[in-house]
Amino acid sequence: MADSVFRHAAEDPTFVPFKRPVDGAWVDVTAAEFAKQVSAVAKGLIASGIELGDRVAILSSTRYEWVVLDYAIWTAGGCTVAIYETSAPDQASWILEDSATSVLVVEKPEHATALTEVTEAAPALREVLQIEAGAIDTLVERGASVTDEQLDERRHQVRAESPATLIYTSGTTGRPKGVQLTHSNFYAESAAVQLALGDSMYKGRRTLMFLPLAHVFARAVSFGAFDAKVTVAHTSDLTTLLDQFAAFQPNFILSVPRVFEKVYNSAKQKAYDGGKGSIFEKASATAIAWSEAQDTGGPGLGLKLKHALFDKLVYSKLRTALGGECDRAVSGGAALGARLGHFFRGIGVPVYEGYGLTETSAAITVNTTNAQKVGTVGKPIDGHAAKIGEDGELLLQGPVVFGGYWHNEEATADAIRDGWFHTGDLGSIDEEGYVSITGRKKEIIVTAGGKNVAPAVLEDALRAHPLVSQCLVVGDGKPFIGAIITLDAETLPGWKERNGIDADTPVGSLLDHPELIAEIDAAVAEANTKVSNPEQIKKYKVIDSDFTIETGELTPTLKLKRNIIHKERGAIIESIYV
Repeated sequence: MADSVFRHAAEDPTFVPFKRPVDGAWVDVTAAEFAKQVSAVAKGLIASGIELGDRVAILSSTRYEWVVLDYAIWTAGGCTVAIYETSAPDQASWILEDSATSVLVVEKPEHATALTEVTEAAPALREVLQIEAGAIDTLVERGASVTDEQLDERRHQVRAESPATLIYTSGTTGRPKGVQLTHSNFYAESAAVQLALGDSMYKGRRTLMFLPLAHVFARAVSFGAFDAKVTVAHTSDLTTLLDQFAAFQPNFILSVPRVFEKVYNSAKQKAYDGGKGSIFEKASATAIAWSEAQDTGGPGLGLKLKHALFDKLVYSKLRTALGGECDRAVSGGAALGARLGHFFRGIGVPVYEGYGLTETSAAITVNTTNAQKVGTVGKPIDGHAAKIGEDGELLLQGPVVFGGYWHNEEATADAIRDGWFHTGDLGSIDEEGYVSITGRKKEIIVTAGGKNVAPAVLEDALRAHPLVSQCLVVGDGKPFIGAIITLDAETLPGWKERNGIDADTPVGSLLDHPELIAEIDAAVAEANTKVSNPEQIKKYKVIDSDFTIETGELTPTLKLKRNIIHKERGAIIESIYV
């Protein structure tokens, strides 16, 4: 995987693969400069005692140095262990111990402080470096005596089957498992990304990477972008994302569905707060109808005229909010839903939804410009296969599929059977080969009446309402389906203003407000239309504190940690059934 660093430097040294933020401006990093920096850091790792196959961990938010370290670790023959910067000390402790990590690079002093006990206890860990305390410079200085010949010799000892990374998946039960992905897995994924996004992955294109690089989705698209000569910038400041879009003007972005939901909901809320709610609703319905018409012979004259009008009034403003140059997006990590998919395609920013897991090096199925069916996760990428097992489970094959879990033969044997990877996801494949995901096998709720319910359908529908931040559907072993709902802190101020409620009124005082209850009732009723009667939500509780990454109730990619929420909010869940 490191070969492209040196190929770009030799063949196109002035090409700009990265832009880094310096004093509020984006500064070019050329291919020659990047290769020089990667080599210098790799020499520092060799001087630090990193041998072929040794593990080096990175615990940091998304930033340019993450990428330098990743390629430098490979150049030195090492294996990158990815750790989320939001990981609890207990999680980091297990990863460092299980992976036998030799060197840990953290981002900030507070990371080092929070993990002091953990790092002191980690048996194989020799050193902790900090990015903000000059980790890169330290390694460069340290490697000054390592020759180019020594580095070249080490780099060429790395093989296709050599481990490139360990990424630990947060299991619902037991300790996280280390997914071992090889250089050939990532090489295949990079090729797949370039195939799937061929009309967007080429020199001169730009993307702003803001998802965590510890997650395989962001990293895989980064590799494809780098290999295809796309210019990438990095940020972890999500609070100023719209400002950064305006400054950087990305041509495409990748994100998780919650971000697309937020873009839609905040635009809707803004319209209502400005007294233009009905215009937004009409514009939204027109965008969706226009997109749906693309699959049924194209829009008629009336719809075309309405679409052109709303393009001037509404859609152009939404495109401007994404920087003005963004002509597509990629979504992964969870289900996007057909409504949002049609809306974004209708406003001129099609969102290509894909599907994959850490175990498949990110995407293994994806929608593309030439083959898109909104509401599905696309077809398997060239060279890969999918089928549905007898119990409805999605099974996968292909070069992006991992070979096994790190030092865990039992889990590997359970996941890979008869040559197929068992995803744990329930799905279907239509006659054209498009894959749809219907739920997680382990998330299926079985009510006391024996009804099987996939909670994601209801949860996705409820989160589409601007007032709703998160939702957990419950009812395992219970007489009916219930839900816990949390409120969106960003849209509440506008709602309070419209309903004549003082801005300082705490959330807890609003939970019984008739207007709020009426809106949530309507949202639940709308969600219930998507499922059969026994699967519908019969009772719910709105609570005053949200599920967050910080509380441990959401993963870093904003998925629900159901077991944690059930444990922390058990009394509230039980109160639904009183």
